[in-house]
Order: sequence, then structure tokens, then C-alpha cells
Amino acid sequence: MSRHPLTRRRLLALAALTPLAACGAGPADTGRLRVAFSAGGSKETLDPSQVSLFVDQARAKALFDTLVAYNADTSLRPRLAESWESDPSGTRWRIRLRKAAFHDGRPVTADDVLHTFRRIADPALASSSRQYFAKVDFGRSKALSPGEVELVLAAPDFEFPAGWGAPGAEIVPAGTTDFTAPVGSGPFRFVSFTPGGPAVFRKNESHWDGAPGIDELEFVPVNDETARVNALLSGQVDYAHDLAAGTAARLAGDGRVSLLEARGTTMQGLILRLTQPPFTDPRLVRAVLSGVDREALNRVALAGRGEIGNDLFGKGLRGYATGIAQRPRDVELARSLVRQAGAEGLAFAVETSDVDPGFPTAATLISQQLKEIGLNVTPNTRASSTYFGETKTKGVAALTRTATLPVPTFLNQRFRTGGSNNVNGFASPEFDALMDRAAATADEQARLALFADAQRIVHDSGGLLAWGFSTWTIATSKRVSGVVTAPPNTFDWARFDRARLS
Repeated sequence: MSRHPLTRRRLLALAALTPLAACGAGPADTGRLRVAFSAGGSKETLDPSQVSLFVDQARAKALFDTLVAYNADTSLRPRLAESWESDPSGTRWRIRLRKAAFHDGRPVTADDVLHTFRRIADPALASSSRQYFAKVDFGRSKALSPGEVELVLAAPDFEFPAGWGAPGAEIVPAGTTDFTAPVGSGPFRFVSFTPGGPAVFRKNESHWDGAPGIDELEFVPVNDETARVNALLSGQVDYAHDLAAGTAARLAGDGRVSLLEARGTTMQGLILRLTQPPFTDPRLVRAVLSGVDREALNRVALAGRGEIGNDLFGKGLRGYATGIAQRPRDVELARSLVRQAGAEGLAFAVETSDVDPGFPTAATLISQQLKEIGLNVTPNTRASSTYFGETKTKGVAALTRTATLPVPTFLNQRFRTGGSNNVNGFASPEFDALMDRAAATADEQARLALFADAQRIVHDSGGLLAWGFSTWTIATSKRVSGVVTAPPNTFDWARFDRARLS
């Protein structure tokens, strides 16, 4: 088995093989599904608490299980948690586990849940999922029985179960700290993995939700989007993840592939770091938000296949603040704000990467648009394998994307003071207090109204330019069935245990 990522050069070499040799190099009809993802290089891990890239999440989903999963509308469906309930205060949650086993035969128990969540909550681990479990009082939480766990919170939170299904919240066996050959309870068992190279998993015949329909699953790292498409068309893989809108348009009439398009499901944005000049000046934050042409970005960067954003996450999802007026492009206002700030000709970089196929085009367009208001902006391209890690601390403006998550989960992670992914450096006692009041409100409609008030604050001053929502596109070969259209982060996305090969 090759342990080198597919590159343009290697694909050209494969294409030059004789038909007989090419058949031997491509995926034989033996029940192994090969899926091509952009990968993270030599620092990759199978630790499910560290899932900065979609390939990390897809591998974690194959090897592990979460307590709950997200439906497409972010409502929750039971997984390892068979049922759950809170006390009237929202501070004490009782979870009943279904009968499930890890790959080594050990049952999944309450002790495993406690170990997993305690580990994620440890600041030293630096998991992006830490925020979901920050309120848990582990000294008072306990296993009531092997199949029942009680989690006690330091403050009320009626949205707490949403965190159980977030990327990075997969349950691992109690005591686990080494993930070189991980043992999970997911539909596939570990076979082999090379950081920056392929990962091979074999089906778990005894999975509680039924055995997979394929014998083996191989993740093939292909960082270049064109190379992913060529690998699919040449038969080297049967699944190509995360394709650009323009690529989807070109493949729409190609009879060799099937397109799966989850429309308008991924926020496309620009983070402005509020703790560093020039965006310590609120006038320049507002100038950027007013100076960008969202319609042009959708038309060009998303090939007209996305939706316009309003500097808020979660359009169409439960809790999204629909009552906030769309922010228009106002070049004159933006120029005036730049002049007031004494910032005409100010130079800064927009961090970008090909980690998202639309990022390079978006960075170029945003740079051009902001020059119209008096700012000298240039794209700075970073490596896709380390982009999201680097932009947590480097640069003052960076392109970002976020797939489907519950809106309150995103707000806590991105905007709460000290939030686990608060890259903007946003801090607002008023926002934090609203989020706390909302979490402590048992009535759902009243709770959602408070979340809407919190979104008004971040819309005004949060430092997030959410300019659009892209269509998530995956292509498969015609011999694949059982893989369905679904937003990333949701239950049906990357469900390779349901795949079939003809």
C-alpha cells in the first residue's frame, strides 16, 4: 500500500499506465472504498479531540461515536446516549447509555464518558471542544451505574446536550491518552495510519448500529482540489471531498460522477482580530464590514451557487437572528470611516489558503474591494495543512469557514470571553451575560429570543464578516451508493459505513 499523497505528478504518471496496470493501481472491486480529502501533514493525529480539518472529523466519525449527533437542522438524534434529561434547574443532567462496545470488546460505560469529557475540558489539551464542557463540575459528576452517568454543571445550561454532538466530543475508553492505534466504538476499526499519509480502517462487524456495507475504508490525502478531481475521474479514488463551486458547475453534466450538493450550509467569512491594530479601532472594523460587496463575492468566489451572508453564522438554522436587517455595501460610509480613523492607504494582509477551494478568489476580491475605500490590502497565502492553526495567532485578518453547528454552540465558541475558538479576541460582558441568561432559560422561545439579542451585539461589533454561505460539494464515482447529501458536521455527512460499492 502506498503511503504517499496523490500529487499532480503522480496522477499524470498513473494516467500514463497501460489499461491493465491502471486497473491494478486503482481501487479494485474488493470492498475497499478510497476517499480523497485535503489533509493536515505530518502533525496529524487520530486523537478525536483534535479535529481542526474535515478529514480529522471524518476519520473520528469512522473510528468513534458521540453521545448524540446533529440532524441537518441541528436538532439532536441519540447515538451512544439512548436518552437524557435535566433537573428543573438545568444544572444536573442524567444520561442513559445504550449497549455498545469498543473495538476490543469492552462495553462503553459511564466512566468512559466522564474520562472523555474531563480530558476535553482540560485547558492543557487545547481542544477546540473545551468550551462545551467548561461548566461541568467533575468533582460532583459521577457514574450512577455502568450505563448511567450524571453530569453536574456549575451554572444552568439547557443547551448543554448540543455540545455532546460537536466535532471533537467522541467518546474514548477511560484512561486513553495514546492514539497511535486507537480503540473506539465506531463502525470501523483501526488498521494503519501515517500522519500526512493514508489511513486504513476495517469494518466493525459488531457495531451496535449494524456492520458497514464495505470491508475497508481508506482515506487518501490529496490537498490540491484539481488533483482530487483527477483522482476521481481516473478511478484512483471513488470519493472527492470539498470541491469548488466552479468545479461543481463543470462536473454537473459529467456522466462519470455523481454530485452531492448541500446548498448554503457553510459560512464563508473574514475574521478581524480586534485585539491588534488596526482593528482595535471600531471605525475600521465597520469600514471593512461596509466596504465589502457580498453579492460580487457570491457571484464570483461561489460561482453564484451560494447565498449572501449578513455577518451572522447559521443562516436557516434554529436560533438564527432573522430580524437583523441585511448590512448593505456602502462605499461612501466606508471611505468616511477610513478617513476619520486617519487610515487612508493603510496596508494589511488578508490571510488565505487553498484549504477551501474558494478562499484564493475571495481573498483577491476582498482585497480589490477594500482598495476602493482607501485600504491597501494584499492576500497572504499560507499552507493548507497548517492554515487554521496558524491563523489562530497570526495575522490581523483571515478568511475562515464554519460548517453546520447549533447557533448557540457557535456563539459560545467564537464570541464568549475566553471562548475556545474566539480568534477575533471579542470581549463583551453584555454578550456573556445574555448568553448566560439564555442558557439558564428553560422556555425555548424565550431562550432563542435572548440568543437573538446576543447576535445583535456581535453583528455590530464582533469582528466577523460573514459574507456568504457556500454549497458543500462532494463528488463520487458511479459505482458508489449509500452516500447521501448532507451538511458537514451533521450525522449523514461522511457516513461511509452506509456506502456500497458495485
